[in-house]
Amino acid sequence: MVANLSCSLIEHGRIKTTLAKARALRPSIEKVVTLAKKAHASSDPAKKVHYRRLAIARIRNKTAVSKLFDELVDQFLERSGGYTRIYKLALPRLGDAADMALIEFVEEAPKKKTSKKKQTKKKAENSQTKAIKEELKATSVATSQSDKTAEAAVSEEAVENSPVSEEIAGSPEETAEVQEEATVEVKDENPGEFTESK
Repeated sequence: MVANLSCSLIEHGRIKTTLAKARALRPSIEKVVTLAKKAHASSDPAKKVHYRRLAIARIRNKTAVSKLFDELVDQFLERSGGYTRIYKLALPRLGDAADMALIEFVEEAPKKKTSKKKQTKKKAENSQTKAIKEELKATSVATSQSDKTAEAAVSEEAVENSPVSEEIAGSPEETAEVQEEATVEVKDENPGEFTESK
């Protein structure tokens, strides 16, 4: 369990786990970081391989060990211990109410600089995607406005051309007669349930 937590911490730099597991992980990962520092300080290639193999025996993951020995060891050269930090989280885990914690390396690893060619390609791709998104928004707004005007025109034509609108559009006496006929029809359909209130 500690070996898997160590691998995750090396790969991600910060992990969220229970407080008990974080406290158990701290001494183990600090001993492995010390092995990496010793290998970095050693000039003998046999010693470097020896320290790397000791770390592999503890962690059991060659890719995590190679990342620690090749990339992360530089940030710990000036420190003599205390390579990790534990933050106790306020909210416990929902399932069993275990205290949760974040464990992370104290110093962040320096980011590798990408080449200018890659940066310019990313900027060009971002500008192209922005242009496409703006074009899509403009066309969607235009189509939605044209759809609304077309729907309004169709509904106006339907109201003007409907025979019901011509019947109702007559004088107020005619509309009253139409309403009375409608109430009579409803009254005939449900003779026992309908009562007219005036």
